[in-house]
Amino acid sequence: MKYLVMIQGTQADYEAMRGKGSPGAPAWSEKELQAMFSFMQSVNDDLAESGELVDGQGLAEPAQTRCVTAGPDGRPVITDGPYGETKELLAGYWVLDCESLERVTEIAARVVQCPTPEGTTQYPVVIRPILDGGGDVC
Repeated sequence: MKYLVMIQGTQADYEAMRGKGSPGAPAWSEKELQAMFSFMQSVNDDLAESGELVDGQGLAEPAQTRCVTAGPDGRPVITDGPYGETKELLAGYWVLDCESLERVTEIAARVVQCPTPEGTTQYPVVIRPILDGGGDVC
């Protein structure tokens, strides 16, 4: 079964990683950044070695995003980010091919142990099964 494993973040989190802290997103030191990158690389390496990693990527900051919706007249309305109405956005993901929900949950439990500066907002790691050919929808 394939699963989408998602981590969340905010524009403030990305800015904190560049050294500009704010409440809930304290500035990261170079040592803290390296610890986080090392931790995530070890997760990726282990998943690749086990054969469970299909894909995984970190995403650009919310300020580089764009949202396209339909306006009242049906025409596209394009908005640049970040968005006040949605603070947490997808910051990165893995597509994993795991034998069970229990196994992917073990992986997510490891991911939440990623080192961060004290006072950093902790977000959940979200697991979503990927439907194959319509799955439960049809």
